[in-house]
Amino acid sequence: MTDDSPRWLPAAEISRRVVPGELDPQSVVEAHLEAIERYDPRIHAYIYVDRAARAQRNHYGGVTLAVKDSQPVAGMPYTYATPSWRDRIATEDAVPVALARRSGVVVLGKTNLPELAASIGTTNTIFPPTQNPWREGFTPGGSSGGSAAAVAAGMCTFALGGDTGGSIRIPASCCGVVGLRPTPDRVASEEVDATVLQSRGPLARTVSDARVLFGLMTDTGPKQGLERMTKLIGMACSGADPACEAACRRAARALEQAGHHVEEIDWNPQPVTEGYAVVRRASMASFPADLSTFGPGIQKLAAEGRSLTAMDYFHAFESATDAANRAVGVPVQTRYDFLLTPTLGLLPMEIDRVPPFLGDAWARYVQFVLPVSFARVPAVSIPAGLHDGLPVGVQLVGRFAQEYELLDFAEQLEKMPGFGFQRPPGLD
Repeated sequence: MTDDSPRWLPAAEISRRVVPGELDPQSVVEAHLEAIERYDPRIHAYIYVDRAARAQRNHYGGVTLAVKDSQPVAGMPYTYATPSWRDRIATEDAVPVALARRSGVVVLGKTNLPELAASIGTTNTIFPPTQNPWREGFTPGGSSGGSAAAVAAGMCTFALGGDTGGSIRIPASCCGVVGLRPTPDRVASEEVDATVLQSRGPLARTVSDARVLFGLMTDTGPKQGLERMTKLIGMACSGADPACEAACRRAARALEQAGHHVEEIDWNPQPVTEGYAVVRRASMASFPADLSTFGPGIQKLAAEGRSLTAMDYFHAFESATDAANRAVGVPVQTRYDFLLTPTLGLLPMEIDRVPPFLGDAWARYVQFVLPVSFARVPAVSIPAGLHDGLPVGVQLVGRFAQEYELLDFAEQLEKMPGFGFQRPPGLD
């Protein structure tokens, strides 16, 4: 493979060249399949690959999509990484998959995740652990870790993930790609989400590609109109690892140099993490699967969830939502155009050091992504360079249902020196 392999082409460029016949759409598919054959035996991003995938000369013919295995694709495994569903095959596409296919997008396969999507790493008892494309032995983040790794390694054009407590933004930061968590329910779902926090969204190498996939998944397009050029941004970064805080402050300086205004704001994630710990236990207990087949950690959390009362759940949800609205929702709706934070409170870590789900170290890791989930507003993680050879991301938070405005602003930051996607070494 060479640097000019079509596997690295953005969706818009593929479309621009395929439609008039300058590029064979199947050549893009074959380039991605070849990359999977070559690199995935050590990265383990995919749990299933359609090696017979075929492209058509359509608007986005040749553009390829990888889908997190918490979402169905007709005829492909649908395991959720739990032994109860090891042999389950989906009979229909998830709504966003069906919409993407309509424009010619080719689904290459399903990507790895932790059991029931309940971890900030990507390990389970069915498939090998997914490796970070930047460094073997390190986590790609979770729970959409397989999707982020596939994108970073050039094994698809873009990927579909899911985000309840940060599961798109966390792996986006760890793998050095763009990850958009849309406002919940902006991307339709065929499943019931008891937490009302779940959001499906794109992982991509560029903001432009994230915008394309978001538009396809929602059947929407950017609004046309003039916007105020100078933005007021609220920034929070205290409590983060020094390298994560430094990336955030570097982003703030870059935005200020571009003419925007940045103010520091308070950020108290503790009530949110405490509330989420109750809500997530309840959601794991609600899975219609055999509890005895879960891994030990998940089995314990699900058992605790089954002992909760309705009032336990409502009080936890109310407390977490109130704290999130104070920290995120009200400021971004009434004063600031956007918020800026580190994506993660800690740097990517070795796979065997990923902290237990809902534990103390987990809480520090998710301290910036989780309040955004409970505020039910969109957010995007943007690559912000490297620290000791591993990616660091920053998070931009927008107003309710204003994903396109958020992506436009994120694209400004992405184009500034020191930001945006870099190819991991050894993958060309």
